[in-house]
Amino acid sequence: GAKRETDTMDTFVDSSWYFARFTAPDAKTPTDTTALDYWMPVDQYIGGIEHAILHLLYSRFYYRAMGETGHAGRKNLKEPFAALFTQGMVVHETYRSEAGAWLLPTEIRLEGEGDARKATEVATGKPAAIGSIEKMSKSKKNLVDPDDIIAHYGADCARWFMLSDSPPERDVIWTEAGVAGAGRFIQRVWRLVDDVIEKGAKKGAAMPANLGPEALELRRAAHKSLDAVGRNVEGLRFNVAVAQIYELANALSAAMSKSGDSGGQDGLDWAIREAGEFLIQMLGPMMPHLGEECWARLGYNTLLVEQPWPRPEKSLLVDDTVVIAVQVNGKRRDEVTVRRDASKDEVEAAALKLEAVVRALEGKPPKKVIVVPQRIVNVVV
Repeated sequence: GAKRETDTMDTFVDSSWYFARFTAPDAKTPTDTTALDYWMPVDQYIGGIEHAILHLLYSRFYYRAMGETGHAGRKNLKEPFAALFTQGMVVHETYRSEAGAWLLPTEIRLEGEGDARKATEVATGKPAAIGSIEKMSKSKKNLVDPDDIIAHYGADCARWFMLSDSPPERDVIWTEAGVAGAGRFIQRVWRLVDDVIEKGAKKGAAMPANLGPEALELRRAAHKSLDAVGRNVEGLRFNVAVAQIYELANALSAAMSKSGDSGGQDGLDWAIREAGEFLIQMLGPMMPHLGEECWARLGYNTLLVEQPWPRPEKSLLVDDTVVIAVQVNGKRRDEVTVRRDASKDEVEAAALKLEAVVRALEGKPPKKVIVVPQRIVNVVV
């Protein structure tokens, strides 16, 4: 009994002030006030909601007590954490044998899809029941061994799937299909790097003075992705950042399929190299092992983790063209793509050339053309 109480006390006490000790781990006193004044408060607290409730209660109380004893720094903060974010839980299906015993996911075999899915107990060959999706727990055996996932797919794959599956504040439904999909993307990135090395410009090549339309299109996609991924990571919207990395991978693949016999004169090879490096830099924080390997394959002998986050060019974040809806007598008939800074006369002229508008006019001049810049054109006949 006494030992159990001591272990519990150590656990709760130590976890209630370790963040303060981390600011000066070699200090001869419990804390170093100079280090605390520099580092505290903790910028962002992230934890599972069940864990965070108790830990926040204890650590906030404990830190206030440290302030009373002079161990919380000269600022004597009342709150040790500046921001709180509670993440969702990892959940999984549950399974039961015919006798009603809980079964591990590794103890059943699944067949079929959707409503036709059936489970069979591997040991007996008898049907098993597929139950509800619940928080992983030892009691219900709906557990997945991380070592098995890491051995088969790698730690990067497990991390990528958890970040990509859903918003971090919601539960992650762990599925073998989801992890396998993340694994396929890792293989795709590896092949993309091969293509970037083959079709892209050499490392450190100067940007050409003139870039063709495909090169400009890829650069715009790469810089927009870079800007969006940076903002979403900062905002803890990791699943949205992952989706934008997928989009850049698609844009890079499409651009490389267009790279032909121009000899790089249109600058597409340079844009491919830039986009490829951006892709690896963006996925590096989420898949550090893959990121470092790909960074080295791209010809760098520096660590990716030590590279500064690239800065997007603001001019590439704004589209040069806009798509404007064209109405005839208030009903949408078509759309026209024009320069963002096109004049009303230019927009009107482009709209009047559309086949649907020409057909409606029947050779007669319009009674009126209403142009709302960058929004809509209404031709009254």
